[in-house]
Amino acid sequence: MGNCHTVGPNEALVVSGGCCGSDYKQYVFGGWAWAWWCISDTQRLSLEVMTILCRCENIETSEGVPLFVTGVAQVKIMTEKELLAVACEQFLGKSVQDIKNVVLQTLEGHLRSILGTLTVEQIYQDRDQFAKLVREVAAPDVGRMGIEILSFTIKDVYDKVDYLSSLGKTQTAVVQRDADIGVAEAERDAGIREAECKKEMLDVKFMADTKIADSKRAFELQKSAFSEEVNVKTAEAQLAYELQGAREQQKIRQEEIEIEVVQRKKQIAVEAQEILRTDKELIATVRCPAEAEAHRIQQIAEGEKVKQVLLAQAEAEKIRRIGEAEAAVIEAMGKAEAERMKLKAEAYQKYGDAAKMALVLEALPRIAAKISAPLTKVDEIVVLSGDNSKVTSEVNRLLAELPASVHALTGVDLSKIPLIKKATGAQV
Repeated sequence: MGNCHTVGPNEALVVSGGCCGSDYKQYVFGGWAWAWWCISDTQRLSLEVMTILCRCENIETSEGVPLFVTGVAQVKIMTEKELLAVACEQFLGKSVQDIKNVVLQTLEGHLRSILGTLTVEQIYQDRDQFAKLVREVAAPDVGRMGIEILSFTIKDVYDKVDYLSSLGKTQTAVVQRDADIGVAEAERDAGIREAECKKEMLDVKFMADTKIADSKRAFELQKSAFSEEVNVKTAEAQLAYELQGAREQQKIRQEEIEIEVVQRKKQIAVEAQEILRTDKELIATVRCPAEAEAHRIQQIAEGEKVKQVLLAQAEAEKIRRIGEAEAAVIEAMGKAEAERMKLKAEAYQKYGDAAKMALVLEALPRIAAKISAPLTKVDEIVVLSGDNSKVTSEVNRLLAELPASVHALTGVDLSKIPLIKKATGAQV
């Protein structure tokens, strides 16, 4: 028979041996394994991290300066099967302290060898690089033992010959100098930067003032534009309100007109009915009596008309009869006058110019009478003349012009009459 053995993740269990002299080995960590009684052997190996403090005292550097260096390493046994088998071969049955001592000797040896190749400044100023170098050099050796270096750091570096302190003083002086220079340069740069900042501040201020002014101007312009737009919209709204009011007033007026038209139509209808009533009343009270009276008067007028027609016809017949009589008388007188004129014309034709002259001479008195008719109304004519009076000459001139005037009017030449010819010739 046998037993079931269990281990945690921080421990490795090695089961060796078996039936018939088997050399089979089983490595288990964080699990369980079966071991036979009497013929199987079980051993345990810790997998926990081991902290190793490495001290190297009075180790000379490449410059011959003795240093005391203390380092801290974190190591553990690796769990890969091959490497775990190697670690078990070398450390199985040993305590954790024995394992630490083996690793410590290895790390210290590599630390001493590396210290001899570096300067104090390289060791002191770049401890991380120094620790990395030690880890890289020692890792293959401890790895062949199945151990892994998890970390290696330099804990302390010092000397007993005051080299590091002197180096520190020099470095301190250099740092102080550099600090003073840095302070001066910083103050100079600060002054320059301050001036530049002031200049930038003024530039920014001027730009900000300019932008503020531009913004104010843009704001005022926008405000003016908005105000103008608001005024336009207000005016449009007011105009639209007034227009709508006018439309409403027009509609109201239209309704009032329609109401007045309806009222007028009603009134006209009432008046028409009143007119019909009045007309019927007038017909009854006036027209019928008037028509009766008119008929009576018409009958009287027709009788009077017939009477007047008959009287007019009688008077016309009378006048016609009188006219016919008078026409007969006039015709007889006309015929007599025509006969007389015919005889006179024949006589004139017979006697010629002498007859015409006689007629003219016969008519002259009548012409003179007609001309002098206005003078019959004159009571007295007074002729005023001086010594150089032209009355006689004017009279003679009129007498000389008389035959020409008569010839122009009648065509009779009075100048051929001997008496007148003699009178006018004497005047000439």
